[in-house]
Amino acid sequence: MLKHKGDSVGLTTVYRTLQSLADAGEVDVLRTSDGEAVYRRCSTGEHHHHLVCRVCGKAVEVEGPAVEKWAEAIAAEHGYVNVAHTVEIFGTCADCAAL
Repeated sequence: MLKHKGDSVGLTTVYRTLQSLADAGEVDVLRTSDGEAVYRRCSTGEHHHHLVCRVCGKAVEVEGPAVEKWAEAIAAEHGYVNVAHTVEIFGTCADCAAL
């Protein structure tokens, strides 16, 4: 959009803006298996996890009550409080597996 108007934006500004959106909870930051940051706007503001395809990058939002209980139990076992976590499960989606 800006390019069509003849304006330009530096890459640093783009990444700074993306990080600000992530800090504000407006987007999630996913890390690919090779460490690359991928920014996505999720459909829910509630805590959730992602299944991410290693081939095409498709991400599916999932709830994980068992993960929540496990994280709380592990934290309590080690005396941790005010615990937060992120879980990203990487695999190959059905569409890519069919190729």
